[in-house]
Formats: sequence, C-alpha cells, structure tokens
Amino acid sequence: MRIFGIDPGSTRTGYGCVETDGTRHQLVTCGAIASPAGSTFPDKLHVIHATLARLLRETSPACVVVENLFYSRNVRSALQLGHARGVVLLAAVQAGVPIVEYTPAEIKLAVVGYGRADKTQVQQMVKLLLGLAAVPTPHDAADALAAALCHSHSGTSALARRTTRALPRHLKNWRDYRPATAGRQTP
Repeated sequence: MRIFGIDPGSTRTGYGCVETDGTRHQLVTCGAIASPAGSTFPDKLHVIHATLARLLRETSPACVVVENLFYSRNVRSALQLGHARGVVLLAAVQAGVPIVEYTPAEIKLAVVGYGRADKTQVQQMVKLLLGLAAVPTPHDAADALAAALCHSHSGTSALARRTTRALPRHLKNWRDYRPATAGRQTP
C-alpha cells in the first residue's frame, strides 16, 4: 500500500510517501514545499496546492494522512495554519484520495513510542524504520513521513474501530455477530 503523509504549514509544508506491506516500509519520495521569499500569503497557498496536486498525481497513493491541528496560543499563526491545512485537504479531495487524520501525539506514539517525543527522536526513528542512510530533512518532511508510518502501524486498528462502530448496539464484538438465516434470528 502506498501512503502519502502531509505535515501542513503556512511557511513550509512537509510531504512524504512510503510504500508498505504493513511490516516493511520503503521511501518513495519526501521533501518540503516552500514558497519564494516575499510571496504573498495567497501565493503561498497556491504553491502548496499546485505542488501537492502534482505530487498526488505522480505517486498515486491509496490514502493521504494529514497531521491534525494543534492548539496554539497565537491566533494568527493558528488561522494561517488552518488555511494551509484547508488547501492540503482540498488537494487530496480533488485527487480522489481518502484522507485520514492523526494528532501529533498519536503520530509520535505510533512511530517513536512516546507521544511527547522531540523532532530529533522522530527523525531518527523515521530513518531507522525506512532504512535511510541519513535522517530526512527538513524536519517537516520527517514529520510527514512519520504521519504515513503512523497510519501503516495503526491503520488496521483504526479500521477495526470504525467498523466496530457500525455494529448493532447489542453486539460488542464481531465474534458475537451471526447473520440471520432462514429459521434463525440474531439475538
């Protein structure tokens, strides 16, 4: 399965794509999208959208993983990050790719084993998991790769949680499910 991770940012948006079978991971591409110095904010958003649209066409991922918003004390920064995140989601929706979101703590927990890991720890674990010669730089690219790896590690459990919600209320587990057959009713 090919998973495309994105770490949204208004100054720099990290991206990373991995090919995985659930246990072995291989780097497809990674990097960061940055606008030329002096660009207006709308121009930066356009560059993010256009570049991601091209990358999604080129890599043809099965899904896109986006790092969820974090809470910020600086309202202006949070608003700009929200705009960048909206452009990222738009590019994925236009590409027709399913979107999955994880919080930064969920990503760090899945990749490093500690939800409050620092950037260096995330970069080192991404390097080890992908068998790279050097840590991915900039850290935005490592964060995007970590998001993709997080989904590969927890994708099956997330799918199980989603499908379990679809069970009738009286059933707690798929093992309790018995399809209705002629002459037999489900509990």
